Amino acid sequence: MRIAVQEADFDIGAEVAAFAHGRRDMGAIVTFTGVVRDLATGDLTAMEIEHYPGMTEKAIAGIAAKAAERWSLGDVLVIHRHGRLAPGDRIMMVATAAPHRKDAFEAAEYLMDYLKSRAPFWKKELSAAGADWVVAKDEDEDALDRW
Repeated sequence: MRIAVQEADFDIGAEVAAFAHGRRDMGAIVTFTGVVRDLATGDLTAMEIEHYPGMTEKAIAGIAAKAAERWSLGDVLVIHRHGRLAPGDRIMMVATAAPHRKDAFEAAEYLMDYLKSRAPFWKKELSAAGADWVVAKDEDEDALDRW
């Protein structure tokens, strides 16, 4: 399991290649990459993401450990960026490896849902209209109900 909370961008292809390298015992590798989405008005200048070093990694590791307990996983990778990001920038990546695709897909969805709602990140959207903290959405909270 690898958890990385970092300011630097990451190379999706290189991360997937390293994650999959030598995986002869895994029949499925699922990846998801999230990007910073512009506002509906199209004027997002940037998103600023804050976190508490140490606490954030520990919380994400706990979420990943729960996924590994629930599904038959060979490995988990979570990369989440912090700092100032522009629309279209990569913000996070989840990868799961499992002997069978169902476990890999479900675990990846679980991780994404919990990262969206429970990982300790604070996000602020900056636009011409000013700065607004991103608040939790009901649909994000509702997504947790299925787990």
